[in-house]
Amino acid sequence: SPLANPDRYQTVYARHSGSAAAPTAGLHFTERLIQELSDAGIQMVTVDLTVGLDTFAPITAIDPLEHKIHTEAYSVPETTLESCRQARRVVAVGTTASRALESAASSGQIRGRSNLFITPSYDWKLVDLMVTNFHMPKTSLLLMIESFIGARWRSLYNQAISRQYRFLSFGDAMLLDRHAD
Repeated sequence: SPLANPDRYQTVYARHSGSAAAPTAGLHFTERLIQELSDAGIQMVTVDLTVGLDTFAPITAIDPLEHKIHTEAYSVPETTLESCRQARRVVAVGTTASRALESAASSGQIRGRSNLFITPSYDWKLVDLMVTNFHMPKTSLLLMIESFIGARWRSLYNQAISRQYRFLSFGDAMLLDRHAD
């Protein structure tokens, strides 16, 4: 079990602990993969974020858009924000990293607590592609995914279920392109 090894519940690039949960999309990245990406000329920049347990809380409001979104601490270095603005395409690793980048781009605040609720009407500013695990029904994360790729998320999830992909923290990941049809 991955939880038998607590170090496995931390990304290889983490600098300090503090999150209530791991940024799970990042668990797929090994030191070798990061080196291969770097060798291929892919620039990697960082954000600092603190994942809260509310990230995974189900939406209980009858109208999902009335859900009170949790806040999460984030910090996006100015160099990261500038690199993203200059990049041909920005690939965010995880929904929380996506939220941090979009919070900084939307608000102009490079650090603080994000209360950005990304729903289908959101106008994405920076993130073009997102690596993310499969999320549970009735969570704000699925609204974010729908905002990112539209109704296509349903067919992706149906395929994942039919092929018995693993969901949640130690589950399988997917690469989403918000510009794809």
